[in-house]
Amino acid sequence: MAAKRDRTHYLYIFVIVAVALGILVGFAAPGVAVELKPVGEGFVNLIKMMISPIIFCTIVLGVGSVRKAAKVGAVGGIALGYFMVMSTVALVIGLVVGNILEPGHGLALTDSVRETGAAQAEGASESTADFLLGIIPTTLVSAFTGESVLPTLLVALLSGFALQSMGSAGEPIIQGIRHIQRLVFRILAMIMWAAPVGAFGAIAAVVGETGVDALKSLAIIMIGFYITCVLFVFGVLGIILKLFTGINIFSLLKYLGREFLLIVSTSSSESALPRLIAKMEHLGVSKPVVGITVPTGYSFNLDGTAIYLTMASLFVAEAMGSPLALSEQISLLLFMIIAAKGAAGVTGAGLATLAGGLQSHRPELVDGVGLIVGIDRFMSEARALTNFAGNAVATVLVGTWTKEIDRERVGEVLAGKLPFDEQTLVVEDHEPAKEAAESEDDVPPQREGGLEKTDA
Repeated sequence: MAAKRDRTHYLYIFVIVAVALGILVGFAAPGVAVELKPVGEGFVNLIKMMISPIIFCTIVLGVGSVRKAAKVGAVGGIALGYFMVMSTVALVIGLVVGNILEPGHGLALTDSVRETGAAQAEGASESTADFLLGIIPTTLVSAFTGESVLPTLLVALLSGFALQSMGSAGEPIIQGIRHIQRLVFRILAMIMWAAPVGAFGAIAAVVGETGVDALKSLAIIMIGFYITCVLFVFGVLGIILKLFTGINIFSLLKYLGREFLLIVSTSSSESALPRLIAKMEHLGVSKPVVGITVPTGYSFNLDGTAIYLTMASLFVAEAMGSPLALSEQISLLLFMIIAAKGAAGVTGAGLATLAGGLQSHRPELVDGVGLIVGIDRFMSEARALTNFAGNAVATVLVGTWTKEIDRERVGEVLAGKLPFDEQTLVVEDHEPAKEAAESEDDVPPQREGGLEKTDA
């Protein structure tokens, strides 16, 4: 099986080479590079195609096999509570750094910039009622065809609870879904071989559209944002992870290194969502925790987006010569955090949310949104990486707090003793020893052919 591992290792080397070539083409032939944009979008769309079925299978297997509805409710409650706290922390950090840097001085606002800002604001905001109604799909099947993962999450939870109530009669269905999950992950593993091509097209288009000159005058806000994200991940998230779990943040991020590379190369955090689900299960977190925390976190745990919206709002206000008072900063940005729910992983959604928030609170500042368009794609990558890291940490924390994590397995995985199977992306069923002992109604662990542990 060593040859298979080597082949997947080469795949990500090819991705790095493709990113370098994309940057080179973007600088050398911007016009040609921009035309390559559909190549990158095509790969991301292939990944998005797999997200709904993966989430559905993961949650149904996790919830349907547990037989304890209370456990699922506890996981969801703890996860949402944690998301709210961390979003607030990210918001405060962004405010502090933004007020210290005071970016935006001396930038000129041209007519084209005004038009760009107005265009971004059109239809960017939605009410809370619209957001909540949007979670309910039109039909049971339409949940798998929409842009948001939340309708899929709802249908999967309902299906899981229904299987719980069916008892042993639901076992054949659970086994069928388990086989479907294997199929879906196998398809995803095949799609991943197109990653170098997608990375080349995506990076070339970004560099070709932006160039170097457009970045020079905006270096302060961009570098400041990157530094803030790094401080948040390693300072805040790292300390919390170490205090509550004893896990080193560097070990966890190293384990997810290929996913971070995938996000950078495709400019989309959604491209790594299916792999995050598989890797968190492989790490030793139970299916219910992974199935609920990861998809929900992609819509509610937006630490990077919170920092971005904070600093970008201050940047626009400074550039327009109309700085925000502290009270205005807090009210505006709290509104934006709420409006941003469901926007994670969608390229450009952060910019649209920024424009919509400014339009709702300070319409005269909307024109300034055009100033940040030039670097938004680069900042989008930073906030996607931060959101992804935040969701990985959240999954481990929620698993620890609910005693739904196999600590011994975590140590073995992070030490490299149980490598992740890149060929199947499927993990054998495992439950923490304590939970397995307490749950007499749980389904006996299923060994799925021994593929995962032996082939890893």
